[in-house]
Amino acid sequence: MQNLWDEKEVRALGEDSLALRCYSSQLLGRNPDLVLHGGGNTSLKQKKHDFFGVETEILSVKGSGWDLASMKPEGFSPVRMDVLMKLAKLNQLSDPEMVREQRIALLSPDAPNPSIEAILHAVIPFKYVDHTHADAVVTVSNTKEGDRLIEELYGQDTLIIPYVMPGFYLAKKVYELSEGADWSSLKGLVLLHHGVFSFGETAKESYNRMIELVSRAEELLKKKNAFNIPLPKAAVRPNPLRVAKLRKKISELAEKPQVLILNQSDSALSLSQSKSLFQIAARGPITPDHIIHTKRTPAIFGTDESQDAEVLSQYKKDYEAYFNLYNPGHLARLHPAPRWAVLQDSGILSFGENHKRAQVVSDITDHTAKAILWAEGFSEWTPLSEKELFEVEYWELEQAKLKKKKDSPPLEGKIALVTGAASGIGKSCALEFLKAGACVIGLDLSPDVATLSESASYFGIQVDLTKTQDLKASIEKAVLHFGGLDILVSNAGTFPTSKPIEAYSEEEWQKIININFNSHQYVLKEVIPFLELGIDPSILFIGSKNAAAPGPGVSAYSCSKAALAQLSRVAALELGKKGIRVNTLHPNQVFDTGIWTEELLEKRAKSYGLTIEGYKKNNILQTEITSLDVAKAAISLTLGSFSKTTGAQIPIDGGNDRVI
Repeated sequence: MQNLWDEKEVRALGEDSLALRCYSSQLLGRNPDLVLHGGGNTSLKQKKHDFFGVETEILSVKGSGWDLASMKPEGFSPVRMDVLMKLAKLNQLSDPEMVREQRIALLSPDAPNPSIEAILHAVIPFKYVDHTHADAVVTVSNTKEGDRLIEELYGQDTLIIPYVMPGFYLAKKVYELSEGADWSSLKGLVLLHHGVFSFGETAKESYNRMIELVSRAEELLKKKNAFNIPLPKAAVRPNPLRVAKLRKKISELAEKPQVLILNQSDSALSLSQSKSLFQIAARGPITPDHIIHTKRTPAIFGTDESQDAEVLSQYKKDYEAYFNLYNPGHLARLHPAPRWAVLQDSGILSFGENHKRAQVVSDITDHTAKAILWAEGFSEWTPLSEKELFEVEYWELEQAKLKKKKDSPPLEGKIALVTGAASGIGKSCALEFLKAGACVIGLDLSPDVATLSESASYFGIQVDLTKTQDLKASIEKAVLHFGGLDILVSNAGTFPTSKPIEAYSEEEWQKIININFNSHQYVLKEVIPFLELGIDPSILFIGSKNAAAPGPGVSAYSCSKAALAQLSRVAALELGKKGIRVNTLHPNQVFDTGIWTEELLEKRAKSYGLTIEGYKKNNILQTEITSLDVAKAAISLTLGSFSKTTGAQIPIDGGNDRVI
């Protein structure tokens, strides 16, 4: 394992112990082979003065909710060492009692809750302590002869701890096993099936020891040719409709819309193509710390799509049986939906209530796939037992992490497709749907659509909507990116230069009709099969005041918008029986879009005998309409308050006397 310690960076930090603690914590956290998504923890022992000026020995330990990769001083919880050592000597301590007593012992009431490993960090008599879930170490431990191999690797200078559930009892076990130990002869602790601790009197010493200990496991795996995983064959592209069906069924099991991520890395593909896939993938995770994200096992789908419903039904039954077997009687079962799945020959699917959660699962399962393949390369993947994993999955402290979640945004887990997303109303819709928690796919002819947002919940595709084959490929690509579709905002359009009917060439007329009307029908045709599998599916057409009240000089535009209004009405009639709602918004005079230049505004205002300001507010409410107003109305129509509305034609125009 590469040692990333950089003396030049360290010199810039000076002698501040906490700054060095942050630095080495970040080095560990930025290496996904050591820790993933909030895993692992680090600490620093130092003396500080309390409120009364009394010098007190404290343990600054990583606080709950912080990630080592981005660790800052405020992420450490300062806990009184004397209290932690007293706790370590108790015979019994419940989880709520441990959390309460550690909280009371904080030097600062504003600090986050200390790590559940705080007592263990206190027991280790070194200034700096590091803890990771290193893939290589846990992989060796999770093999059939793992105990023997770990003893051979680490027995001479490392304390080896049999698996004990994290928290008080692990700290108590280490405290008892280390009584009378010569700590000066030790470089670390290896916790079977869990991870590794290193320690030292300096941040550098502790970090170096971590790299050394993990490197030993990597060298063993290399020696046993475990890393020589055959390169996978080319991935079989999943059927987008199959993926959308799976997402729909898993969302129903989870009782909440789910976002999907398809992982086709070498590790994910190699696992999905393994001859023993159905055996090795179902044995359990690398470390019990991951189970809160991944559940104990994935769903495993073969190549026969007709069996998918049966696979999920069996997964549900198996999960319920697993819960009933180990439930002591007072626990409430979590939802029985899988958090990840292996799609034979095609890779790994990961699920989450939003893209961030799905990405956490995807990252963890990618490492899980790699570890399984390493272990199977020279031995047999043998993780913890079902009972031990259940105890962590339903551990009170882990469940508390899930309960801390803030209120979900209104469209969390939903997937929206917005056409004409690069500018104007489409851009506002895309950005507002993102703010509302949806994953958003933007389609547009402009290359700007790809860079509309840096959010991982946004995916932009440049495409000409009038080219049906390109459009079909783009929509299928979008579905595979997030897993399905729930909302269509069909917005793409163009506003041509004003001219009389006889002045249009056949080519000009057809181009306007193609963009403003035909493209909407093309998109609709392609998305209907996916919206049928959506969660509370909804279609929103962005029309125009001109559909009801056309003006002179824009005949092609007005005709195309009138046709679009009729298309939306027919779509509402046809799609209602499939549970898809179809509504249309008719904006007027939305001036913060690309089509309204200062020159055009001046020309149009002059034709009405108005100033530009007067023209902008030329409606009954005397108010200006913005693209944001349209976007907010679009979001409202997708929410529960409009769940019984379809076929509506709604003006967003401040009140137009001709329309009324």
